Amino acid sequence: MEPKLELHGFNNLTKSLSFNIYDICYARTEEQRKAYIEYIDEMYNAERLTQILTDVVKIIGANILNIAHQDYDPHGASVTMLIAEHEEAPEGNISEASPGPLPETLVGHLDKSHVTVHTYPESHPYEGISTFRADIDVSTCGLISPLKALNYLIHSFDSDIVTVDYRVRGFTRDVNGKKHYSDHEMSSIQDYLTEDTRAAYQMMDVNVYQDNLFHTKMILREFNLDNYVFGVNAADLDKEEADDILQRLQKEMLEIFYSRNLP
Repeated sequence: MEPKLELHGFNNLTKSLSFNIYDICYARTEEQRKAYIEYIDEMYNAERLTQILTDVVKIIGANILNIAHQDYDPHGASVTMLIAEHEEAPEGNISEASPGPLPETLVGHLDKSHVTVHTYPESHPYEGISTFRADIDVSTCGLISPLKALNYLIHSFDSDIVTVDYRVRGFTRDVNGKKHYSDHEMSSIQDYLTEDTRAAYQMMDVNVYQDNLFHTKMILREFNLDNYVFGVNAADLDKEEADDILQRLQKEMLEIFYSRNLP
């Protein structure tokens, strides 16, 4: 184990994890589209999101100071938590590149930190495509990386596409006055995902190592139409309609993954 860096004062590096999770669905009729949005609103209402973030806070080892949550009309929800450090630092190598638990309590060292989630259900007015997006931010100061919560969060949502950004901001000084712009080595966000998650998704990295900026995009490898049609069974669709729906869904997913409209 590498010796701990002896600091002058508090470790005030800010580690920020931001990511979007997308769930894609095909709802053929207006009634099915409304039912899908209602299902999403119920499945990921403010109460459920509060529980998910409470689990995140346990995983990264923080104390909850304050919770603000709100369900919106006509749809969507938001939750924000202010969190504070535990009195003791975690045991072991807290910067090791490995997946976090699902979910077990760890002890962390955090201060002036927060976790937030906002949801955005929406539907295409003509093509029958509906999407659900969750924007999640975990920002911490101190010893532990919020990346330990990433594995649990991906498993908490039906995630067809995930885009993740991680950045270490600011600097901290050692006892000799030297500035340190990161307190852990890192090569990829993928190192913090379980083997089964890495196998399930096609991934692409865009990293700027000298600026401690890391970006990973993820899209599911397997595509089962039954998982994407709402209110009907894929087996009840004729082949021409099924192929058309499949083409629409795959185009939607690729456009979100590559952040551009395709012809």
